[in-house]
Amino acid sequence: MPRFFSLHKRLTVSLAVILLAVTGVGLAIFKPWLLFIDETVNDEIPTFSTAAAPPAQSSASAGPESTAGATEGPAQQETAQQETAQQEPAQQGPVQVASGSFVSHEHSTTGTARILRNPDGSHQLVLENLATSNGPDVRVWLSAGPVIEGKAGWFTAGDYKHLDVAPIKGNLGNQVYNLPAGTDLSEWKSVVLWCDDFNVSFGAAELSAS
Repeated sequence: MPRFFSLHKRLTVSLAVILLAVTGVGLAIFKPWLLFIDETVNDEIPTFSTAAAPPAQSSASAGPESTAGATEGPAQQETAQQETAQQEPAQQGPVQVASGSFVSHEHSTTGTARILRNPDGSHQLVLENLATSNGPDVRVWLSAGPVIEGKAGWFTAGDYKHLDVAPIKGNLGNQVYNLPAGTDLSEWKSVVLWCDDFNVSFGAAELSAS
């Protein structure tokens, strides 16, 4: 009988050690306490303008009665191009080229995503008034996938091509991210806050041209 109790005690201790080890590894990986800790970021959002639509061609210049373009020589055409360039002021600051509002996926998420084009041709992603949950290994993605509201859209971005912009700076506030040089905005339909550890979207914003 003493041998039985000794064996039972050793098994109990071994199981307890294994359970503690597994629990410790799980806590280290998934960090559940982050869901209850807020991290606020207040990057300065650049003052930007909205991209203006190209001016419509007037009926006087586009109508069938206009034949000046057909008879102009190279000198006259060059002069006209120079006058047009002078009428179009150079970009003085960032211009918003796309934006969208966040919808909630696994966690309640609100705020606005904006993409700005700088005068040098580079682009920045702005997350304005963001409010979501903190979590382990949350990444900011540009995604080629659509934004689907509700639980049906939690995993959508994982099935599409994406650009991993950066780890999220925080779950609250204003954030500015520099996009890689040469980023082709036509490839990306949405901004997604993607949790790599759980392969799920916290929230996403569908981008529309400004």
